[in-house]
Amino acid sequence: MRIYDSSSKVEEIALKKEKKKALYSPTEKIKVIEVSDFPSLGKLAALRFVEWMTKNPEGVVSLPTGKTPEHFIKWTKHFLGHWNKTEVIKDLESWGINTSKKPDISAFTFAQIDEFYPLNPAQENSFAYYINKFYFKEFGLDAKKAILIDTWVNGAPEGKNLGWVFGNGKVDLSLRFRQPLSEADRLQCSAITAADQFSMEYEEKIANAGGIGFFLGGIGPDGHIGFNIRGSDHFSTTRLIPINYETAAAAATDLGGIEISRQKVVITIGLKTITANPTGTAIIIAAGESKAKVVKDAVENAPSVLYPATSLHNLKGAAFYITHGAAVLLTERRLENLKAYESAVPQEIKEKILIDIAFKNKKRLLELESEDLAGDKLGNHLLKTEKNILEYAPKIEEKIKAKIVKGSANLS
Repeated sequence: MRIYDSSSKVEEIALKKEKKKALYSPTEKIKVIEVSDFPSLGKLAALRFVEWMTKNPEGVVSLPTGKTPEHFIKWTKHFLGHWNKTEVIKDLESWGINTSKKPDISAFTFAQIDEFYPLNPAQENSFAYYINKFYFKEFGLDAKKAILIDTWVNGAPEGKNLGWVFGNGKVDLSLRFRQPLSEADRLQCSAITAADQFSMEYEEKIANAGGIGFFLGGIGPDGHIGFNIRGSDHFSTTRLIPINYETAAAAATDLGGIEISRQKVVITIGLKTITANPTGTAIIIAAGESKAKVVKDAVENAPSVLYPATSLHNLKGAAFYITHGAAVLLTERRLENLKAYESAVPQEIKEKILIDIAFKNKKRLLELESEDLAGDKLGNHLLKTEKNILEYAPKIEEKIKAKIVKGSANLS
């Protein structure tokens, strides 16, 4: 395995700018760096990537596709494309980045994270198409030394492709274990076996190249990293697997609808592929309150197959880069924000805390007791600052009922 330098001045400076800590004990298990919005998230990730390249002139990088890296790509191209401009030098150096030598991005080995199976790489919604357009043609990564996932030719008969082998678009992975019942079954069984062999060799190629040094990825609606969906083994390697409903729903727009995406299987690198090199850097980016629950699960839970990103907890160079919206459910950060209000806590925040406590304790709001609030960090703080806090419970319940009645009337 190659030894990488995962130290970062960029992260230190980002934390100082936001006046936050990287870890809030005892609930957080992995570094978290907050920024204000999605574009700022992209810039921070780009700065970290540029910094990493200046410290590691060679190695394996694994970068995401889709909407997640939009601003990351824009900012990285800006920094590398205008390296000698005074304003860029000043910006980079203000983040602690050494600008004495511009990184040679073509020196790095790109490793693809995942791909739908089967899928024509010429299709604009394929990850292969995206990689070729943005990372090879625009970024300048060397396609000749890249480690790429083939889900179109490998395992197909000569002169054919996997679209022909799986004519109806369905891939029956039970063919790994049962006897083929027809010629179509036999062809598909052979293709699946070839995909499994390819996956094993793909893993070996990444290991032989030194292991992943820099990984950047998003987090899916079920908490998946790459296509390592909920339930994935933290020691998993590159493999051909089915996806769950949440992941299929997220991919439906790109693939032509939920009925098509639900039939898909994927080849993905594993969680262990990402963490195999202990000196590597792994950044997960998440924006908006819609990602707050999966971020909380990944950051605050002990390593579990239910939360794939918890596999990153023991990787020294791992961190979550998130917007303030994606951080709203992180317990200690919520408590810090609550304390900052002193005695002037906004009504809507009080309501949200009481509703959450009622939900957690499986009680009606009217049934809440002081003991319920005392058993919750946020509730306990409200008890200390506002002794009559439970008097709000009936008012909140009436407000919720009124909203339901109004909503029902609008539907009728």
